[in-house]
Amino acid sequence: MKLAIIGSGFAGLGMAIQLKKAGFDDFVVLEKNDDLGGTWRDNRYPGCACDVPSHMYSFSYELNPGWSRMFAPQEEIWAYLRRCVDKYGLAPHIRYGAAVDSLEWDEEARHWRVALGDGTVLTPRAVVSGIGALHVPSLPDIPGAERFTGTAFHSAQWDHGCDLTGKRVAVIGTGASAIQFVPKVAERAASLRVFQRTPPWIQPKPDFVFPAWARAVFRHVPGATRAFRDTIYWVLEARAVGFTISPKLMAPQEKVARVHIAHQVPDPELRAKVTPDYTIGCKRILLSSDYYPALSRPHVDVVTDDITEITETGLVTADGTAHDVDVIIYGTGFRVTDALAEQRIVGRGGVKIQEAWADGIEAHHGVTIAGFPNLFMLLGPNTGLGHNSVVFMIESQVQHVLSCLRLLSEEKADVIEVRPEAQRRFNRGLQRRLRKAVWNEGGCRSWYLDDKGVNRTLWPGFTFEYWARTRKARRRDYALSR
Repeated sequence: MKLAIIGSGFAGLGMAIQLKKAGFDDFVVLEKNDDLGGTWRDNRYPGCACDVPSHMYSFSYELNPGWSRMFAPQEEIWAYLRRCVDKYGLAPHIRYGAAVDSLEWDEEARHWRVALGDGTVLTPRAVVSGIGALHVPSLPDIPGAERFTGTAFHSAQWDHGCDLTGKRVAVIGTGASAIQFVPKVAERAASLRVFQRTPPWIQPKPDFVFPAWARAVFRHVPGATRAFRDTIYWVLEARAVGFTISPKLMAPQEKVARVHIAHQVPDPELRAKVTPDYTIGCKRILLSSDYYPALSRPHVDVVTDDITEITETGLVTADGTAHDVDVIIYGTGFRVTDALAEQRIVGRGGVKIQEAWADGIEAHHGVTIAGFPNLFMLLGPNTGLGHNSVVFMIESQVQHVLSCLRLLSEEKADVIEVRPEAQRRFNRGLQRRLRKAVWNEGGCRSWYLDDKGVNRTLWPGFTFEYWARTRKARRRDYALSR
């Protein structure tokens, strides 16, 4: 086997599709679970949907004229990935229940040793990691959490056997997942307390059902779906001006969010609680048109006091109030930078990835890492977005990997590795730009930043710029050998 792909979400499947299209069949997709889909398999909480328009949250070469809504629900996105697997004949390449324990570069044999959870060791020439960042749930370190005698779960591990009807429910967190499931929980719970540390900026969600005539146009009129997608792309891309050039340019975005609060939150006390005090964009901008109305319901309370402990019967906040509940739902997101840094990968000379990243996680274009030959990351460091579709970034990264593989073929080499000076040069320029961006200057602390306050998550520019810089690997940036 020449190549192993880890993960079967958009990243892993996108890589596999392009390999098949290039006529390359000697690869395997390693999936730790018993089904494909990545984050769209794992997250099945009520109300789960994409916050990027459907026509952009899909592969550019596999448009879907049949999306039912402007923002597709989880079930449709999962089904879309299944159709891609069927269309491109990927099923024989996917190995389920294949959890990767570790990767170790064998210098003498010039291949990777991929150790699986069942004891199997694979020896591919190259490895593409498509695990993404949103797959390790983040649980807050609250004293006493283990003592709670009711039901508790993270939104990414939703307990569908737990009937919330008539229950007293606590939700910890107000991030992208929480604002989707809170309105659904509010419809069933007898009481709901939402524990908020920092309020998010929320804008109206322009969601609607595509009428049958629109889907017919997308399906039968040549170029209609492509034109619609392209329009969405440029509308979203225009938002990057405020994100990347100057935080002051975020003012129009903030005005939209403030008007949204004014229209949907009539109670001044609640309005004060849900209005952020930092520049919009510093944290992820969320979209919802039913979250604020849910918070305004008489049986729903927003609690802004810190949680000091969890007891057998509920939560205690800093003001001494005991909040007795039956169910605790953690809407506390994912361990993004930790998920990358905690991988068990050993590169050239026995160097562990944690040692290579002792001063912070980084990669060349977020894809290749000095000292780790023939290893490629999709959705690696600083390739996330705050304004457009990450699927666009995945496609760009896949093209970069293919370009590296072509270099190997053209020069009849068997090892390719980014030069350390190229990686350093790229990341110095990247961090210089990020220091001026809203994520560092906006007055907030977010999961975009590592424990040193350095942004290791987001790309600081336009997506078309990233595409232009990654579409072809520069030979001088890489060392090849055989």
